[in-house]
Amino acid sequence: MENIPSPIIIQDFITESGASYSSLPLSFTLSGLPLHSAPIVLVNHALTGNAQVTGENGWWNDLIGDEKTIDTHRYTVLAFDVPGNGNNSFLIDNYLDFTTRDIARIFIKGLRALNITQLHTIIGGSVGGGIAWEILALEPNITQNLIPIATDWKSTDWMIANCYLQEQILNNSSKPIEDARIHAMLCYRSPESFKEKFQRTVNNELLIFNIESWLAHHGKKLQKRYQLSSYKLMNQLLKTIDITRNSEDFETLLSRTTAAIHIIGINSDLFFTPKENRETYNELKKFKENVFYSEIDSVHGHDAFLIEYKQLDHLLADIFKAETIEK
Repeated sequence: MENIPSPIIIQDFITESGASYSSLPLSFTLSGLPLHSAPIVLVNHALTGNAQVTGENGWWNDLIGDEKTIDTHRYTVLAFDVPGNGNNSFLIDNYLDFTTRDIARIFIKGLRALNITQLHTIIGGSVGGGIAWEILALEPNITQNLIPIATDWKSTDWMIANCYLQEQILNNSSKPIEDARIHAMLCYRSPESFKEKFQRTVNNELLIFNIESWLAHHGKKLQKRYQLSSYKLMNQLLKTIDITRNSEDFETLLSRTTAAIHIIGINSDLFFTPKENRETYNELKKFKENVFYSEIDSVHGHDAFLIEYKQLDHLLADIFKAETIEK
């Protein structure tokens, strides 16, 4: 099946904050085997990502595709665009209307529109993993496996602080996307990653450090392809991950699910720290048996989930490469 976005129209949606939207377009892609003919894997994208997870422009090509970790000869792979993420003409100006849970609710409506009642796996990195946690809390029986990578079930004070700074830059800078991206890259990577890559070298043409020219390049690159309103919305979602907000406590919510939860942290992640991931794992183990924790070993920080494909393949092999796959 071709990896071409198709729209679902979500009608009369009311956000948690009470904002009303008469219609929201929910674009999605399907790849792999035809829908309802094979186990379905839902992939949630991160802050600047989209539903193009595989194919020519796929951002997770090394993980998803023919004969790859998530094998499109064995699975149906579904991915939604977060409405307003800038991948189409629809934009959301009032970004404060939305929380991560609202997006989870929209994705659940999308699943129902596609007549999907059971998923093999929900997988996502960063804010995409946060949306995955929120989906499971709302629909505990929707999936057999939850794989949150480089994320957690809640935004910590550290995360909220960085998102607050991002919001200040986005609202006040004369070059908001460029400047916000430069700051974000300091959180997506690690000091060791920068040291390994740049070694304090200088760009002799520009007469600046190579780390400076690299950061400027990433800022300008994102500015060319990304909408300001989209950045504000996705930053707001990153800040509002919390399955317990205006809901029940962590144990009550997750005691309801029989899904296996496979938490994957990154040992150098400055954003969603491995310590926080291990605390979540230890809390879950108090009342749930099929919970697992593994860690990517990388100098590259938060972005390692987009870089360390061989490690991810090894960590995910038991889930996706079993001899017998239940439909």
